[in-house]
Amino acid sequence: MKTINTSGVSFGLAALLSVTAFASAEAHVTFLDREAKQESTILATLQVPHGCDGKATTEVRVKLPEGFVLAKPQPKAGWELEVIKGDYQKTYDNHGDKVKTGAIEVRWKNGNLSDDFYDTFVIQGKVSGVEAGTSLAFPVTQICGDTVAAWDQVAKEGGDAHGMKSPAPLLKVAAGEDHGHDHDDMAGMDMTAMSGAAAPVGDTVKAGDLEISGGFAKAMLPGQPVGGGFFTVKNKGQADDRLVSVSSPAAGEVQIHEMVTKDNVMRMRQLKDGIAIAAGETIKLEPGHLHLMFQKVKSPFKQGDTVPVTLTFEKAGKVDLVLRVLSAQGK
Repeated sequence: MKTINTSGVSFGLAALLSVTAFASAEAHVTFLDREAKQESTILATLQVPHGCDGKATTEVRVKLPEGFVLAKPQPKAGWELEVIKGDYQKTYDNHGDKVKTGAIEVRWKNGNLSDDFYDTFVIQGKVSGVEAGTSLAFPVTQICGDTVAAWDQVAKEGGDAHGMKSPAPLLKVAAGEDHGHDHDDMAGMDMTAMSGAAAPVGDTVKAGDLEISGGFAKAMLPGQPVGGGFFTVKNKGQADDRLVSVSSPAAGEVQIHEMVTKDNVMRMRQLKDGIAIAAGETIKLEPGHLHLMFQKVKSPFKQGDTVPVTLTFEKAGKVDLVLRVLSAQGK
């Protein structure tokens, strides 16, 4: 793998010319909004203007600095999502709960962002325990097949970052207002807040030996591109079945996804073969685990609305289900 890094390493002539052209275009990875208030929950939106030397971007890695906590990345259609968790240097407050660990790196993988296009990568998180005037650096690694662009240079305190060829995206912390608590918890999509919580009671639908119940979706913010849906399937029969696809008039596409955490790394992937439902088994689609991902949503889901979906099973056939839209936190 060829690596582009402008931190003082010697290059061959071709590589040096490549880096110079890349930097001269000022195609840095930057934040859409470069300032955030103390103790606020924000959508940190990174802009990736194009690929590396004309090559398509296939992976974006973002290291999260101390002081940007409780982070939750926004999934992207066509990309796998990986979140690496670790210990914070300090302990942070999350509505009375003391939090010492969380996401420290986010990776969007196996995508294909053409050099001809621009896109954004979004992480919801809280700026906490940081003095006003501080700049938080988010080192980014942009991978384009066998080429890597490392946006990781950080100026020394008081130094000027404008002359750097590969500066890390910076988020400047501004003085915030002390409201006693944070009202911005619902920014973006909360994929894990409902883990372990009781599923709301929805309509129960039967199809052959299958019983589908507890259907709900989460409210979305205006401009949020994806939504999540959940329900429970119980197979009361003697034969196995499989959920093979899902569709909805509320979205251009509905995918079946799985989130798995192993060795402090959370990975989300699309289950293109669907979900097997063995005879006598109950399968739950719930936040933080199996779930539906609504892509190209026509109108953001609002609390109190309903979202119709059609589930297609291998043996039970097509089943219509209505998901009730709850708050973004699933409550």
